[in-house]
Amino acid sequence: MKKPSITIFYQYDPWDSTIGGIQTTVSSFIKYAPPEFELRFVGITSERGRSLHQWHDMELQGRSLKFMPVLYIEDDNRRNLLFPTTLRYTLALLRHRFNSDFMHFHRLEPALATLRAPGDKTFFIHNDIHSQILSQEGGQKNTMLWRYAPQVYGRLERFLLNQFTEILSCNSDSMALYRDRYPEVADRVSLIRNTVDNELFYPLDPEIRDQRRRHQASRLGLSEETQFILFAGRLHPQKDPLLLIHALAKLQNPEAHLLIAGEGELRSDVEAEILKLGLASKVTLLGAMKQSQLAALHQLASVCVLTSKFEGLPLVVLEALACGTPIVSTRCGETPKLLSPQSGLLCSDAHPSTVAAALDQVLAAPGQYPAPSCLQDAHPYQAKTVIHEVYERMLARWRGRQPTPTAALS
Repeated sequence: MKKPSITIFYQYDPWDSTIGGIQTTVSSFIKYAPPEFELRFVGITSERGRSLHQWHDMELQGRSLKFMPVLYIEDDNRRNLLFPTTLRYTLALLRHRFNSDFMHFHRLEPALATLRAPGDKTFFIHNDIHSQILSQEGGQKNTMLWRYAPQVYGRLERFLLNQFTEILSCNSDSMALYRDRYPEVADRVSLIRNTVDNELFYPLDPEIRDQRRRHQASRLGLSEETQFILFAGRLHPQKDPLLLIHALAKLQNPEAHLLIAGEGELRSDVEAEILKLGLASKVTLLGAMKQSQLAALHQLASVCVLTSKFEGLPLVVLEALACGTPIVSTRCGETPKLLSPQSGLLCSDAHPSTVAAALDQVLAAPGQYPAPSCLQDAHPYQAKTVIHEVYERMLARWRGRQPTPTAALS
C-alpha cells in the first residue's frame, strides 16, 4: 500500500555540527517520523563530495530518508549578510518541481518554490514575531533577515500563507498576532509545544553528575569546585551573548566558569570583550557542537543561561530542564510561562547586574532548584509525544482523502 510522502524544507545539514532550535526541531521531526511515512528532506551540505540537486539515500538517528542538498555551505554557523542563506536556498529550490503529499516549512521564503505544487503544507513559526518587530523598531536592525524591507516581507507573508493547511506557532503571542493580522487563515493558526528529545537529554545520577563536572573542570585546568554556567546557541544579536559577558564581569561567585557552545558572526566581538574585561580565565568557547555533546554539558552544568532579546520557546531551556539543570533567563518568549520558582529565575530586566545577581543566586543555593522540579516543567514537551500528535493529524487528513481505508498509525 502506498505510503504518504512528507518533504521537509530547511537550510541546514543534519549531519553537521550546527546549533539552533529550528535545526533541533527538524531533526526531531525526522527521528520520530512514524514508519507509515516516506520521508524526504531538502537542505544544504557542508560535504563537497556530495552531489547537489540529487536525491541521496541516507540515515539520520536510525531513520531512513531521501536527502537532497541544494547548496554547498562550508560553515552554516556564520551568516552571509550580503547574500543570506535563506535567499540562496529559496532560489536553488526554484529549479525543482516538488511533488509530495505533505510539506513542512520552517521558514516562509522557501514556500515560494512550492506555491503551485499540490500537497498538504505546514508552516512552523519559531519566534516571538511581535517582540522581533519591536526589536527592529527599537533600532536593533541586525536581528532580522528582512530588517531593511519589513513591508516587503509583510506582503510576501500575506501572499504565501493561504497555501498552508496548518500554521503552527510555538509562541502564544505570535499565534495571536497571526490570527489578528491574517483573519482569512486564523482558523488554521494554532499553538504547538516545542520539544525536547528525552533520549538525548536526561538527568544523571547526582554522584555521576558530580564526577563528570569535576572531570570537565580537570580537563580545563580548573578547580574541582568549579560551577559551570552553560550558554548554548548562536553567537547572534538575537541571543545577545555580549550581555552575558558583561554580566560575567559582575559575578560574585569565584568558582563560576562560563562555557559557550556555539558559533556565529559575533564570535570575534565576544572574544574581544572577554579580553577587554580580563575574563579569559573565566570563559571557554567551545564552538559548534553535536547534540550528544551538548547534552553532556547540560548534564554537568550548574545552571543554563539565556540572554536573548526575543525567542519563541527556546529549546535550550527545555533541554537544560530535561537534564535537571535550572535556568536563568531574560524575559523572552514562552520561558516566563514555563519556568516555576523551583526550576529557575527570570531577570527583571536585561542589565548585566541583574543577570549576574540571578546567576549568583542559583549558584549559591542549588537545593532551591532541585532536578525533579526541572524535570516536571520539561515533561509536557517530550518530543516523541508532541511530534506523534502532529503526524497523527496529518495521517488523519491523508486517510480522509483516500478512496479506501488505510491502516492505523501504530
